Amino acid sequence: MKNLLILLTFLGLISSCEQKPEVPDTIPVKVAKAYGFENFDKVNSISYTWNVQRDSVNVLSRDWKWNIKDSTVHYSGPDTTFTYSLTADSLPKQDGGFINDKYWAMMPFQLAWDSGYTFETVENVPSPIKGANSTKLTILYQSGEPKSPGMGYTPGDAYDLYLDENLMITEWVFRRGNGAEGRPVTWETVETHGPLKFVTEHFNAEGKRTLWISNIKVE
Repeated sequence: MKNLLILLTFLGLISSCEQKPEVPDTIPVKVAKAYGFENFDKVNSISYTWNVQRDSVNVLSRDWKWNIKDSTVHYSGPDTTFTYSLTADSLPKQDGGFINDKYWAMMPFQLAWDSGYTFETVENVPSPIKGANSTKLTILYQSGEPKSPGMGYTPGDAYDLYLDENLMITEWVFRRGNGAEGRPVTWETVETHGPLKFVTEHFNAEGKRTLWISNIKVE
């Protein structure tokens, strides 16, 4: 009996050590969960290509592979190709591109990862492009030092996310510096890779595809 109690105590300690950190059950976190956030601990790496239509002819593309477990990023773009550590004292200028592109590719997950923002919701709001009845979730990043925890590279910016009944993002408006105006784009074409969901195409109010995510691979 004594040995059994020792074993149960030991197993209890292991279980408590393996528990996931608690995440508040807020609307932003529920959005993250709609895209598979609860399964993120099963993911070792995510690779993708970020593409933007710069004009009627030219497309800018950047390839990324984020190795989550060892905190490294592999970058391949029009200028160079290399791998760097996210824990280094000094990060390359391309890290700004990594942060920007990751918000496009993984904004729902950023809502659970980031801490430096406030939010508010308004029900029954028409989305700016398609006029769909939506829940409007406004995310306002706090002002502070760029790149400090939860701030990203542009503190003080705001995102208006328009959600459907399943808490999936259908449109968003990015407002730099929490300005009154911003450019709306759609969030379309959901793809499932591994245990996660990604939105891969974005169209402007004129119906032109302006940005898309391709070559997604989750390991």
